[in-house]
Amino acid sequence: MALAIKVAKEATIASGDVPVGAVILNSRFEVVATGSNERELEHDPTAHAEIVAMRKAATKLGSWRLEDHTLVVTLEPCAMCAGAIVQSRIPRVVFGAWDEKAGAVGSVWDILRDPRTLNRPEVISGVLATECAQLLQTFFQGQRKGN
Repeated sequence: MALAIKVAKEATIASGDVPVGAVILNSRFEVVATGSNERELEHDPTAHAEIVAMRKAATKLGSWRLEDHTLVVTLEPCAMCAGAIVQSRIPRVVFGAWDEKAGAVGSVWDILRDPRTLNRPEVISGVLATECAQLLQTFFQGQRKGN
């Protein structure tokens, strides 16, 4: 999670995007890919940190199947990202802060653990939640102040 936080901080400074970072780890817990929000940078509504990391990992591995990998992300995935996680066959998701407005892994919806979902990954929530939430709070306070 510490690496995901670092990725989020660095990317936000560079692009001004909401500070969310994601890391894809293989079964030996080696980093395969990282991603951060790039919606503003790329003018792409689908460029959430999770999607960016999954795209990079799939390209690097030469396969869309990310079986035996773990996704670590600083914010609870939204419905779009949860759907992509299911489609990619990722078996484990670790996230930090809860997203009470758009979270799809327990807050608003629970797509990953819905019994109708074909692939139901293990979910580990609340890892370094305070630090992850603080990133977002600081960012949005700056936005409200016009910084």
